[in-house]
Amino acid sequence: MTPTSIQQLQDLPAQIRAQWPHRPRFASVNGWRMHYVDEGHGSPVVLLHGNPTWGFLWRETMKPLLAAGHRVIVPDQVGFGLSEKPTREGAHSLDGHTANLTALMRQLDLQRITLVCHDWGGPTGLSFALANPHRVRALVIMSTWAWPLPPAEFHTRVFPWRLIHAPLLGPYLLGRHGVLVGRGIYLSVVDRERFRATAQAAYEAVLPDPATRLLTWVWPRWIPLDGTARAFDRFAWLEQGMSRSAWPTLLIWGREDEVFDPPTFAGRFQRMLPHAEGPHLVTGRHFLQEDSGAEIGALVRDFLSRLDARGA
Repeated sequence: MTPTSIQQLQDLPAQIRAQWPHRPRFASVNGWRMHYVDEGHGSPVVLLHGNPTWGFLWRETMKPLLAAGHRVIVPDQVGFGLSEKPTREGAHSLDGHTANLTALMRQLDLQRITLVCHDWGGPTGLSFALANPHRVRALVIMSTWAWPLPPAEFHTRVFPWRLIHAPLLGPYLLGRHGVLVGRGIYLSVVDRERFRATAQAAYEAVLPDPATRLLTWVWPRWIPLDGTARAFDRFAWLEQGMSRSAWPTLLIWGREDEVFDPPTFAGRFQRMLPHAEGPHLVTGRHFLQEDSGAEIGALVRDFLSRLDARGA
């Protein structure tokens, strides 16, 4: 571990620290140092982010859940946020990130977990659920997917998606120039001016140079583009397992999401999980928490209250 491999909370801009007042905690998972937040008491709700975000994305979602008496755990996936940032590609795979999440959940010995899965937190969290069904109470699924092909029409486009797979251009744009960290998130929220003024610095500060931004272009390459992709069978397993699952499930989607558009992707989850509630549409593009974080928290809170009332 190099001295610069972990961004310290005190190094973040004061404006960001004021919005993220949570005590940093760290666990050793599979040889990596993972940062997480663990606040409150009661039934555990685990909030899982994707690429290239970190726990800060959930800052407003946490508040209604904590106020309702839930224990809220927010991990930073290894490579993001305040977690250690490996600088070798082999550290970043769907199975690796699922194993890291599993190690943390087992260390904390969490039971009756409600998993809130967004973006890459979907394949990661849902894979954890299928492998550890005895630990899971319920699922909340947001702007993600759980099948091999097609992930989204967005992922078939030459620009920007297939450029990520280009041997030199992908690392150049996403690594050296941080296109996904900066402009990518900015373009994926509705209220861009508010985001730029209050939140963009939080994402740029924790991925400040090409070495720390490795995961932003390596992890997307695990999205299958055809039947020969290395993760095709892995996602086929995920789809098969989820199709048989019966956990209480809530679907929440960004109304303006252009990556995983609601009719196609929330609709497919509805068909896969006919018992699921929703989808509840909120203001938001792909990073819907930046526009509707508190509303999402209230939807999850009310969903869990209904489960409590049913004794589920």
